[in-house]
Amino acid sequence: MGNYVLVHGAMHGGWCWRSVRDLLARAGHRVFTPSLTGQGEHRHLLGPDVGVATHVADVADLLHYEDLDDVHLVLHSYAGVLAGPVAERAAGRIASVTFLGAFVVRPGECLLDVEPPGTADRYRALAAADGDGWYLPADASFLTQWGITDEELAAWVAPRLTAFPLRCQTDAVDFDPGPLAALPASYVRHTRPPLPSLERSADRAREHGWDVHSLPTGHDMMLEDPRATAHLLTSVTSDGRA
Repeated sequence: MGNYVLVHGAMHGGWCWRSVRDLLARAGHRVFTPSLTGQGEHRHLLGPDVGVATHVADVADLLHYEDLDDVHLVLHSYAGVLAGPVAERAAGRIASVTFLGAFVVRPGECLLDVEPPGTADRYRALAAADGDGWYLPADASFLTQWGITDEELAAWVAPRLTAFPLRCQTDAVDFDPGPLAALPASYVRHTRPPLPSLERSADRAREHGWDVHSLPTGHDMMLEDPRATAHLLTSVTSDGRA
């Protein structure tokens, strides 16, 4: 059975994978769902010094301390920017990478570089107005942006969202692209509705020659349809591909 490390996106935490984790575990897989520093139950660690390097260390250190090999690394949304640095630091431990509605960045880029300019400007303005200049406040309005329309699900998710460090969006990512390029990788799009911010990342996935899959959900696939998400993850990694 596989070792899965599922990494959440901005404002989320390991909690968002609960149903997917349980489904994968019942199928016999080992599953880890870390909450990144400052997020989820680690929200008390949020501070202006938390950036991309902090979260790269979170994931790479998990692989080291749990002594994990043959890992299927699944990255949602923001977590896609961690792919290159983690692949470099954890060389030899990762079997595949799945970008689940995730951002794809090149060396020297930051997250806001691959967002539409209008979105990047809005996030900077929100941080300046309501986040003391260093964090993006969590707000239930993001649920609409992510396509969560089910009222019961929205009521469960909204109070669990966590403010997100602006540095994680503005820190340029420095990594050797070789280790990531050597791994089997794939990209999963969501189509109901799609997120315009991810169009450039999906295009890059195609340019890299990765397999591209789709799920008929909004951005939080693991929350809207955990069964389909778990099934897709196991199907695309069962033959050593991601």
